Amino acid sequence: MLNIALFGPPGAGKGTQSEMLIEKYKLFYISTGDILRKEIKEKSKLGLEAQSIIASGGLVSDEIIVQIIEKTIKENQESKGFLFDGFPRTYVQAYILEGLMIKLNTSLNCLISLEVEEEESVQRLLNRGKTSGRSDDSEDVIRNRLKEYHNKTLPVLKYYKDRGIYHSINGLNTIEQVHDEICEILQDELSKNLLNIVLFGYPGSGRGSQGMALAKKFGLQYVATGKMLEQEIENKTETGKRIQELYENGDLVPDEIVVQLIEQKIEKAKDIKGFIFKGFPRTLVQSYILDGLLKKNNSSISEIIDIEVPTLELISRLDARSKTDRCMPYDDSTEKIVKRLQEHENKTIPVIEKYSQTHNIKKIDGMGSFEEVFERLSTEIEQEFRKI
Repeated sequence: MLNIALFGPPGAGKGTQSEMLIEKYKLFYISTGDILRKEIKEKSKLGLEAQSIIASGGLVSDEIIVQIIEKTIKENQESKGFLFDGFPRTYVQAYILEGLMIKLNTSLNCLISLEVEEEESVQRLLNRGKTSGRSDDSEDVIRNRLKEYHNKTLPVLKYYKDRGIYHSINGLNTIEQVHDEICEILQDELSKNLLNIVLFGYPGSGRGSQGMALAKKFGLQYVATGKMLEQEIENKTETGKRIQELYENGDLVPDEIVVQLIEQKIEKAKDIKGFIFKGFPRTLVQSYILDGLLKKNNSSISEIIDIEVPTLELISRLDARSKTDRCMPYDDSTEKIVKRLQEHENKTIPVIEKYSQTHNIKKIDGMGSFEEVFERLSTEIEQEFRKI
């Protein structure tokens, strides 16, 4: 999803650029003025509240505006992203938008500011006034609007400069030159869009073999904590020696070690389309850790898939595997198998429930042949790729 805020003083050409960007990138245009008028026209609860405030000469509060913006975003999830015009208008609104984006499991990719000197803005608006007939295109009104814009906007621009997502463009260039510069910025942002999938499923659901096959097909980096820990032991690293000692003592590997290995994997990955996580997060604590790791790298979870297999089938599969050379130490008895399934129920199901509040978790039928399940999963991932 591509979310951008377009800034610029009156007369900078935001309207023209917005139309071109919306068409090219299939974005949904959000102007606080437009969506307020829409809610008022539809006589929605929020619209009636806003109308009452405006009728009494007051300013519509941030509380109402943010609710209308959230409603608009939720109603237009099919869009490839959102273009914000005129919001955030104040430093406080910048924080509001940040919190709203987090709630909706997305973020603002960049703020693009069209820079135009005051005298140029005045001249452009005066020329527009000659043909538009707009009463607010007189010089005194124009200069007051520009003064208000600069007073309110400077703190907002600083906020986004500090976050490192502010981009300044010379608005004196031609429409085509400005558009090309904006598109260059947006193409760079789009190249950062990674497809990050968390693959859930009870032990025996096939998530390991499916995860590896999916990673290979779609150019994703497969991240499985078990394999990473085994690799450290095999490479005889200092971390590997510590892990081996923990295993021998029957202790669990602490999150501190797991997190460091995943962090290294993410930071070292180059020229990939994203990650597929298997076996992590396994607990609620780890779910917050993963969110933080991805956020640190300007990314987030794209999709969560849960492979569903009936309990008796899970036990049957794990029991059958225990009689082969693929037998794992934790699968060599029915007692251990049941214990693993209970552990997943107690620790991992709450993680899925937590994510269900912020994501539309995809439930995939894990019954049938490997190829049949793989086809179902592939279809789901292909749909997600099209979104980004």
